[in-house]
Amino acid sequence: MSTSEQPPWHAAYPKPVSEAVFLPRSTVLEWFSSEDKLPGKHFVLVDLRRNDHEGGTIKTSINLPAQSMHPSIPTLYTLFSSAGVAAVVFYCGTSCAPDPRTCKVGLTKETGSSQGRGSRAASWMQDYINEKGDNNMKSFALEGGIKGWVKEGGNLLEMVDGYEEEAWKKFV
Repeated sequence: MSTSEQPPWHAAYPKPVSEAVFLPRSTVLEWFSSEDKLPGKHFVLVDLRRNDHEGGTIKTSINLPAQSMHPSIPTLYTLFSSAGVAAVVFYCGTSCAPDPRTCKVGLTKETGSSQGRGSRAASWMQDYINEKGDNNMKSFALEGGIKGWVKEGGNLLEMVDGYEEEAWKKFV
């Protein structure tokens, strides 16, 4: 079987039941500014990029490549629920829905994104949260992903650790 004929990485895992809820960038920025919302305590950002993890990441994010995320869901849930985390926000390059026609920022695989990582991970996590009957935690996909974050610019760029302008020129 050639590389082009191999199934996508996510084919080894169950299809999510929950539909991803997309969280606006402005909401995440408000959380960073709020004294009532502390990153790592009230919300956690999860950067799902693996090979395309370049140009920087949103401050306080943990990096967990999407390809290894599904088996980690029970452990992530235990860690996050024990810490009282109320919101888990997943993102990849674009955080599009698995159907590229619904992509919020118009970016495609040609622009360097594996469609659907953010929304798929958010859906899987929400499935697990629902399975546990937990009404205190919610899972989200960041609208537009890191590319949408950088493209918007302004105050959002101040929230990118390791920002490398050159790395983003081909995307924004």
